Amino acid sequence: MTPYADLVITGADVYTVDAARSWSDAVAVRGDRIVALGAPAVAELIGPRTRVIEARGKMVLPGFQDAHVHAPFAGRNRLHVDLSGLVGRQAYLDRIAAYAAAHPGAPWIVGGGWAMEYFPGGTPRKEDLDAIVPDRPVFLFNRDVHGAWVNSAALAVAGIDRDTPDPADGRIERDPVTGEPTGTLHEGAAYTFNDRHVPLPGRADWEAAILNAQEHLHSLGITGWQDAWVTPATLDAYRSLDASGRLTARVVGALWWDRHRELDQIPELLGQREAGAAPLGRGDTPGRFRPTTVKIMTDGVMENYTGALLEPYCDGCGGHTDNHGLSYVERDLLAAAVTELDRLGFQVHMHAIGDRAVRNALDAVQAARAANGGGGDRRHHIAHLQLVHPDDVPRFRELGVTANCQAYWAQMEPQMEELTLPFLGRDRADLQYPFGDLLRSGATLAMGSDWSVTTADPLEEIEVAVTRIDPENRDNAPFLPEQALPLPVALAAFTAGSAHVNHDDDAGTIAVGNRADLAVLDRNLFSRAAGPVGDAHVDYTIAAGSVVYERA
Repeated sequence: MTPYADLVITGADVYTVDAARSWSDAVAVRGDRIVALGAPAVAELIGPRTRVIEARGKMVLPGFQDAHVHAPFAGRNRLHVDLSGLVGRQAYLDRIAAYAAAHPGAPWIVGGGWAMEYFPGGTPRKEDLDAIVPDRPVFLFNRDVHGAWVNSAALAVAGIDRDTPDPADGRIERDPVTGEPTGTLHEGAAYTFNDRHVPLPGRADWEAAILNAQEHLHSLGITGWQDAWVTPATLDAYRSLDASGRLTARVVGALWWDRHRELDQIPELLGQREAGAAPLGRGDTPGRFRPTTVKIMTDGVMENYTGALLEPYCDGCGGHTDNHGLSYVERDLLAAAVTELDRLGFQVHMHAIGDRAVRNALDAVQAARAANGGGGDRRHHIAHLQLVHPDDVPRFRELGVTANCQAYWAQMEPQMEELTLPFLGRDRADLQYPFGDLLRSGATLAMGSDWSVTTADPLEEIEVAVTRIDPENRDNAPFLPEQALPLPVALAAFTAGSAHVNHDDDAGTIAVGNRADLAVLDRNLFSRAAGPVGDAHVDYTIAAGSVVYERA
C-alpha cells in the first residue's frame, strides 16, 4: 500500500462538525478513508500520484445526508413529466403538452410535482388536461404525493364516475352540483389508482430513475440518504445497482408498511430485509444499500385536511368542523406494529403531520420501550412534525426519538397562507414546525428534503431552517422566527444528525479514520461576506474517497 494519499484538499476552511465544532485547513484521503487532517500532516502525504485540490476560500463539510427522500420517484419524474420548479397552471400545461407531443407512442403520460396553490381550492381539473391530451390517460402526482391530477381518459380507465364511492383512506374530488369527478384524487384514491391502473416501471426503469436521482443528489453535496418509500420493485433496483457498483451513495431503505394490512405483513418485511442487504465492510463497494428500516405513514397532510389533529379543523371562516383528519394506522395497531418491529431489530420511520399523529407515534415508541426495554439502538424517528402539541415536545428526548425535520417547509408561502392557516386557526398555527423548541428540549435533530415534494438542495433547506424565510422571497417576514435554528445546529442536523439516523457512525463528521464523504462548497458559510446560505454552491462531492461530482 502506498504511503501517500490518493486525494488531498488544501487551503480550505474544514468544518469537522465534531462535538467541539472544530476547524482544520486540509484533509488527506487514502482509499475510502480520511487519513490526516491539518496542513503539516497532510503535506507529508502528497506523492507523485496524489490528486491535490487547492481550495483556498472554500469550505469543506462532511457529505450531507438526506434523512427523508424519495429518490426513485423523483428520478422517475425527472425522466418523464417533471413539474417541480415551474410556476403556475399554464407552465404546467405547457410542459405536459410538450412531453405528450414529444412522446406520441407513450400509452400513458405520467410524472408529477404540481403545487396545489396554483389551483382554486388546491384542486386542478380534468378539462385542462383533456384539452391538451385527449387521447391518452394522464396521471400526475402533486408535489407532496398526497394527491393526483388526472384526465377524463384516466378516469374512464379506472371506471370512476359520479357513483364511485370514496375509499376509506381518500377522496375523489367532485363537482358540487353534478357530483361528477373533477380530476383530482386525494390520498388513498390516488394511491389505489396508481397501483391498479398506471403501468408499472420495470427494474431497468427504476435503476435509471435512481441513477438520475443519485446524479442530482451528488451535485448538491449529498453522499447518503434514507429512502422513505421502498417498494419491492425499488428494493430490487437498489440491490442490482449496489451489486454492480453503480450505487455510489450510502442508502438506507425504509420498507413500506401497507396501511391496509396488519401485523401479518411483518414476515414479508423480514424477507425483504434479508434479501436486500449485502454485507457491509470497510472499503467494500457492495453493501451501500441496507433495507433496515420500516416506514409507516400515520396520517395525511394539512392541505387536504387529512393530517390527524387532536382538535377538529376550522372551517376557514372562524368556526369548526367535525373533521379530525385521518389516522391511516390506528393508535393501538401502530403501537403493536412498532413494538414488534422494534423487537425484530427494525428501525421505524414514521410520517406524522398533525399533532394527533405525532402523539400516536410517540406513544407507539413508548409502548415498544416498555415491552422491549431501551436497548437495541434502533434510532426510531418521526418525520415532518408540522404540528406538535407542546406537551409532546420534551418526549422526543425522553424516548430517544429523533426529530426528522423538513426545514424547507417552515416558511410563509401561498400554500401555507391559503390552504393551511385558515383551517388550523391562529393558536395552532403558531405551533408549526417547532424546531427551536425541539432543540431547546434536547431532542436529536436530523434533516431531510422529502424531495421531490420540495427542493433537494440542503443549502436552501438550511437557509430556511436558519431564517424561516423563503430563499426566493427574502424580503418576506420570517415564519415563527423563535423556532429558527442556529447555523451550526442546522449544518450538524444535515450531516451528523442524519448520519446518526442512518446508523452511519462512519460518516457525518470529518475525523481521521472516518469514511471520506465530503462536500466542498465555494465559500465559508460562516464568513460575513458569504451571503445567504442558499446562494452557495457545491464545487466537489466526494463519496467514499471518490470524486462523484465536480462543478464545471
